[in-house]
Amino acid sequence: MSDNLRCAVIGAGLAGCEAALWLADRGVAVTLYEQKPLRFSPAHKSENFAELVCSNSLKAERPDSASGLLKLEMRALGSHLLPCAEQARVAAGGALAVDRDRFSAAVTRLVESHPGITVRRQEVTAIDGSEPVLVASGPLTEGALGAAVAALAGGRELSFYDAVAPIVTAESLDYDKIFAASRYDRGEADYLNCPFNKAEYEAFHAALITAERAPRHAADAGLTVYEGCMPIEVMAARGADTIRFGPLRPVGLRDPRTGHRPWANVQLRAENADRTLYNLVGFQTNLRWGEQKRVFSMIPGLAQAEFVRYGVMHRNTFLNAPAVLTPALCLKEHPNVFFAGQITGFEGYMESAASGLLAARSVWARLTGRAWTPPPPQTMCGALLGYITTPNKDFQPMGANMGILPRPEAVQAIRDKRERYLALSETAQAAMAAWAQQA
Repeated sequence: MSDNLRCAVIGAGLAGCEAALWLADRGVAVTLYEQKPLRFSPAHKSENFAELVCSNSLKAERPDSASGLLKLEMRALGSHLLPCAEQARVAAGGALAVDRDRFSAAVTRLVESHPGITVRRQEVTAIDGSEPVLVASGPLTEGALGAAVAALAGGRELSFYDAVAPIVTAESLDYDKIFAASRYDRGEADYLNCPFNKAEYEAFHAALITAERAPRHAADAGLTVYEGCMPIEVMAARGADTIRFGPLRPVGLRDPRTGHRPWANVQLRAENADRTLYNLVGFQTNLRWGEQKRVFSMIPGLAQAEFVRYGVMHRNTFLNAPAVLTPALCLKEHPNVFFAGQITGFEGYMESAASGLLAARSVWARLTGRAWTPPPPQTMCGALLGYITTPNKDFQPMGANMGILPRPEAVQAIRDKRERYLALSETAQAAMAAWAQQA
C-alpha cells in the first residue's frame, strides 16, 4: 500500500462507511474517525456504524421509481451497504426496509474487519486540509467540528429541523380494528393498516392540530422545517385534508370489514425482522410525549398501544453547497477537503450513501492524479450532484426524484407515466454503467 494513498474519513454514517470501504478496496490507507461512543448526537443511541435514526425504510426498489433507480446506480458504483441491507431486510411490500440494529451491526463488522481501514473512536475537533480528508459527519454536526466546518465554508451553512416517528409494540395493537395489506396488493400484506371512518378522522385531526408541541431551544429559533420530513402536526395544520392526501392517504387499500376504501388510513411498518415493533409511517412529530400518547392512541387499533419510542425533533445542519462545493464534492476554497452525506444536501439514507460513493471516486481521482468528471446528468446520482452544486438562492436538501432528470423529447412523448419513468431509468442505468467503468 503506497504511503501516498492516504485519506481520513470523518464520520461512520452511511456516507462515511461507503466511502471508506470503496477507497480501502483500492489500496488507500483509510483512517475512519467516529466519535461514538465517546460522544453521541441528540438522535444517535447505538455505538454501531451506519445507524438509522429516523425511518427504517430505504424506500422503493422498482426500477421505474427514483429510489429504485438510485439503488441500481449504487450497485453499479460498487455499494457495500446494499448487500448489508439485504442481510437485514424486513418485509415492506415493494420497499427495502431493514432491521436497523442488524443492518448497522453488519456494516460495523464489514468496516472493522477491513485490513485497509483503521478505525479511531475519537472526536475530531479540527480539519487539516494539507492532505485529502472526507467529512461525512452528518446533518447533526456540531461542537468543535461544526465550528471547523463553518470556518472552512466561510460561515455559510444552513440549518433546519428533522423529526422522528414513534414506535409501538406489536402485542399492544388491537387486531380487530387493523388489517394487513400493501397498497394495490404489492408485496405480501407487509403493512398493518389502521382505517379511519370520517367521524374518527375528524376527531383525530382536531386533536392533532391543537395538541401541545415540545418547545424549541432558544438557540434554534428561526430554523425552518424541511418539507421532506414535515412533522405530522405541522402538515395537519395546513388543512383538514392535507394529511388525508399525504401520509394518511387510503388509496390502493380496501378495509375487509366494510369492503370499501377507508376515509383515511395510517400504515404501520415492521421495525425489526421479528415484527415485534412497528413504526407509524409518516408520523414524524414534535409533540410532547404525553400528547403523542393521547392523540396517537385515537388511531384505530392503537387505543392501548405501548410506545417504546416517542417521536423527537432535532436540529440538522447542511452546507450551502451551491456556494461552497464544486462538482468534485470538495470545497472551492479548500480543494483537499471533501464532503459527503446529508451535510451536503443529499437528503435521505440511500442518497447519503450514494454521495459517499461519489466522493470516494473524487478522492481517488485526486490521489491518483486523474481528472474528475461528474456522473452524467441523466443519471440520478449526476442529477442530484448537479442540483446541490448549481446556484440556488433558496437552497434546500433534495432526495432522489424523477423530476430532476432531464427529459429527452422521445421520453417526454411517452404518455404513460410509469412507462416514461422506466424509459428514464433505463437511460440512466446505461449511462451510469458506462461512467462507472471509466471513472
